[in-house]
Amino acid sequence: VQLQASGGGLVQAGGSLRLSCKASGINFRINRMAWYRQAPGKQRELVASITSSGGENYAGSVEGRFTISRDNVKNMVYLQMPSLKPEDTGIYYCQTIWGGDNYWGQGTQVTVSS
Repeated sequence: VQLQASGGGLVQAGGSLRLSCKASGINFRINRMAWYRQAPGKQRELVASITSSGGENYAGSVEGRFTISRDNVKNMVYLQMPSLKPEDTGIYYCQTIWGGDNYWGQGTQVTVSS
């Protein structure tokens, strides 16, 4: 199983980024996919998740701003992040569970300057 995340970067507050995660080694279309983030000195937290049928769930801090989506043909999951805030800074990880095991991507750094 491989999860390859990309799309992070340095942006000013109010800017936008789109994260992408390419999954392989799983039956992607039946898997729930999620994005987590870890800010400096803090625990990793769930940002958003999407079920196989497209049901979305968001952390309260990003609900109404971020949008998670998936492409079951390309085995991709995305996180659209407009209106970024300095508190969105962190390493963003793609995550899924397959065969009872938890898998993480390598992480992509998002830095939002004020």
